[in-house]
Amino acid sequence: MQLKSERFEMRLEPQTLQQVEAWRAEQQDRPSRAEAVRRLIAAGLTVSGKDEVRFSAGEKLILSMLCDLHEQMDVRGSEREFIMEAICDGHHWAFEWQYPGLFSGHVDNRQVVSEVVQTLTMWDFIEAGYERLSAEERQVVDTESDPFGGPILFHGFDGNNESEHLSIAYFLVDRMNRFRRFKERDLNSHMPTLRAYRRMRVAFEPMKSYLIGGSLPAPRITELLKAQIPRERSGDS
Repeated sequence: MQLKSERFEMRLEPQTLQQVEAWRAEQQDRPSRAEAVRRLIAAGLTVSGKDEVRFSAGEKLILSMLCDLHEQMDVRGSEREFIMEAICDGHHWAFEWQYPGLFSGHVDNRQVVSEVVQTLTMWDFIEAGYERLSAEERQVVDTESDPFGGPILFHGFDGNNESEHLSIAYFLVDRMNRFRRFKERDLNSHMPTLRAYRRMRVAFEPMKSYLIGGSLPAPRITELLKAQIPRERSGDS
């Protein structure tokens, strides 16, 4: 059963109409203006609906020249043959399979980036402050903040449930050399941590005003560590 089409009126700017006419004139069967518009809409919906890898003629030429350059320079690990075969034979889908991260379309959420930076900053102060305490002060912190007592270390984010936070943390520490205290650590906590860190940051916020050039004293470190426990469980509610 053929579905009935629905009639509607469309108005186009003169420049857009000229572009439609130019495209229509290039078609072998020279479709009517209405048919040309229908085809252009269908083509546009197909492209936007399928986030496919596509290369223009110019992009193919650039990739080909880069591949030739790799061959001349004898670059180790070059995938020149794979790239050229995929481009020449039209296997553009293969790039998404071969390089899934490159074509994932993922972009870090700026709020998540900010949250990771704030969390790393807080834990940097906590660890640095704990290191400056005397042995007696550390003992007090360990006892009063049980079960979060020494060694006081940032355990990272959960790779299963907080993967974006974990990925950003690794990039900041390992690739950008920020927060060097945490470098070469396994930042995968293997258990959810975000809720606890968020409670800690609420307690940390009023402390930031007097931390410039200073460090966290023992009572404040204890307060932050204990903030990991929900209020209803801590007996404060």
